[in-house]
Amino acid sequence: MSDTHINEREERLLKLEELKKQGIDPYPASTSRSHKIAEVLNGFAELEKKSVKVTVVGRLRSKRGHGNLSFLSLEDSSGQIQILVSKKEIDAATQIPENYKTITKHIDVGDFIEFSGVCFITKRGEQSIMASGWRLLAKAIRPLPNKWHGLKDEEERLRKRYLEIMFDPKVKDMIRKKSVFWQAVREFMLTNGFLEVETPALEATTGGADARPFSTHHNALDMDVFLRISMGELWQKKLMVAGFEKSFEIGRQFRNEGMDAEHLQDYTQMEFYWAYADYQMGMKLVEELFKYVAQETFGTLKFTINKHKIDLSKKWEIIDYQETVKKYTDIDILNTNLKEMEKKLKELKVEYDKKGFNITRAIDNLWKYCRKQITGPGFLVGVPVAVSPLAKKMKGREELTQRFQPIIAGSELGNGYSELNDPVDQAARFAEQQKLRDAGDDEAQMYNHEFVEALEYGMPPTCGFGMSERVFSFLMNKTARECQIFPLVKPKK
Repeated sequence: MSDTHINEREERLLKLEELKKQGIDPYPASTSRSHKIAEVLNGFAELEKKSVKVTVVGRLRSKRGHGNLSFLSLEDSSGQIQILVSKKEIDAATQIPENYKTITKHIDVGDFIEFSGVCFITKRGEQSIMASGWRLLAKAIRPLPNKWHGLKDEEERLRKRYLEIMFDPKVKDMIRKKSVFWQAVREFMLTNGFLEVETPALEATTGGADARPFSTHHNALDMDVFLRISMGELWQKKLMVAGFEKSFEIGRQFRNEGMDAEHLQDYTQMEFYWAYADYQMGMKLVEELFKYVAQETFGTLKFTINKHKIDLSKKWEIIDYQETVKKYTDIDILNTNLKEMEKKLKELKVEYDKKGFNITRAIDNLWKYCRKQITGPGFLVGVPVAVSPLAKKMKGREELTQRFQPIIAGSELGNGYSELNDPVDQAARFAEQQKLRDAGDDEAQMYNHEFVEALEYGMPPTCGFGMSERVFSFLMNKTARECQIFPLVKPKK
């Protein structure tokens, strides 16, 4: 912080003490607001005509004085309005000596103020409020930055995200859009007959994804637990066992993995489970979901994402996993070996985590290289069993699964499949995953005995699908981190 700001802060602390001496509470608990600023502006003519007294509140954004007149700009979440403070008017109306002086000397830009008065038009034609009363709502001790865009360091910008939000209308708009996005997802699911549920965030055994979990200790039960890595996939499938036919959950999940433009460790996810439906029915519903949410949130189905021109309204293509990898790498993933794939990854200059590396991870890394070439929109199908431990096998093609993933702008924006409901097959796949985990693959799935037991009671044919806030960040054409309101940053030492 600069010396100037240190001095300004000290000045403001002195003003705070002076206000207290005058009997002014600098941090009252309530206000007497009668109108939001936008309501005043929208009904200005009628309010002015009838000389209606209004009370508005907000943050002081600017302040300039001309002798016994001060022009202030007040802002709330709905807009800004000019407040005219006259020494003669304010002192007479409040019957407080030197009230005008208090405003001019001890109130600063950044303070939260309540003003009361009537609407009038200035000589310059600006809609304003002539103040006849005021109250301090919160004294700002630190001065607001003059030009927020002058702060170039991304970590500092995200650390003080509240200031960026305050000064950048695009960030405010993004936050509002994100709220609309998830509300649209919820509306779509409810309209289609899905029941919203809540499942545990702490689990004794993680499941539903290939990911490295965060771990912690549960003191009351004296046991180690994990933060969930999926949106209750195994729990929601237990609901299918219990007799529910349609469920969904929107919530936070956690993966202790690397950070990049598409991946975060703490983020929002939605997953649904639909009994008596298969992956083809799921694809149809998901396409409708994407179109509905995009239209509701952005008012369009056309987007530019990472130089890809996307039109969600056009026919969604079907993208075959094996054919696509072979097209871009000359590797037939169903007729190859680990050594050959490692050689190709090196040739393609694909970096990957070598800890616990195996054929499953090799296939996945080859696919990730290929998907960047695909614009979409479309659905990836024909995914191998090796990378789909929870999906049903393709009838007649036992090496493939009934899995689908929306592909847009070179990325997977969701994951769904005809769920595996054969308990014997599921137990065998969990056993294979556990072997990979024991060999050092931290992202392989844990063996979940309780889930296998639940399946043994019988689960109907079910389609499941999950999507994260990555979908929103892609449609915004921004990184996932930029689209979080308060992304995680290292604290200053």
